[in-house]
Amino acid sequence: MNGSGNRRGAMFMTLSMAGFAVEDVFFKAAALVMPMGQAVLMVGLCGMAVFALMAWRVGEPAFHPALRTRPLLIRSGFEVAGRLFYALAIALTPLSTTSAILQASPLVVVGGAALLFGERVGWRRWAAVAVGFAGVLIILRPGLDGFSALSLLAVAGMLGFAGRDLATRAAPKVMSNRQLGVAGFAMLSVAGAIILSVTGGLVVPDARGLGLLAGTALFAVLGYHALTAAMRTGEIGFVTPFRYTRLVFAMVLAIALFGERPDLATWVGSALIVGSGIYTLVRGNRRPQPGAPPPTA
Repeated sequence: MNGSGNRRGAMFMTLSMAGFAVEDVFFKAAALVMPMGQAVLMVGLCGMAVFALMAWRVGEPAFHPALRTRPLLIRSGFEVAGRLFYALAIALTPLSTTSAILQASPLVVVGGAALLFGERVGWRRWAAVAVGFAGVLIILRPGLDGFSALSLLAVAGMLGFAGRDLATRAAPKVMSNRQLGVAGFAMLSVAGAIILSVTGGLVVPDARGLGLLAGTALFAVLGYHALTAAMRTGEIGFVTPFRYTRLVFAMVLAIALFGERPDLATWVGSALIVGSGIYTLVRGNRRPQPGAPPPTA
């Protein structure tokens, strides 16, 4: 992979993270004018329809039969949990805090891959994982005056997404990105239905509400497409660390649009999470596998 491919991949990844950050802003605003569960459900249905149409245009079934296999059923369960708790966290807690905690997901994946799949993780990467978790604790501040139990929603969402990624490694790689998009937004719809069944209060959205829902769905789909392009354009080891630009966009948007003022603990914890995450990614990319040449991706 040449340097221009890596640069394009990094650009797509950065655009993807910007799209997801803007999606969070639209969703947080939508949850203020309609029931949270309804917002999640409608965005999920819109995204599912878009990807189903894309699959139909190339002659693919929207729902691949592999979705009924055990690994993908497990993946779907984790995705529902991740999307459910992350949506609750976005709506009920500061965007800056939720986005910072979400960045710990790759660290959980590294540790889980070592424990579940026997992947080699040296002591330096384990130390980086520990530092990243320390960053999460600094943000949460358990036992201190600044602790909010609602911030645990972001932790639950982060663990759900990490479980989804780990289950994906064990799942058969037979589904296209379009079919994965249908499945992902279907799980978002399920999460929304769960929230709505508990809270109730279904309403007919007004023009502002519909606009916010459209913006959420639009940037969700655009972010997903840019993410796919990033992973197909550049070397994975080079492109993946640019995922952490999402936190930068989220912090800027949270401060500019919602008047959030992250405190010192949030900044320090975020720096530890991002720094340790980038280190584990770079270190893992450089570590050769037994009997294999040095990695190039």
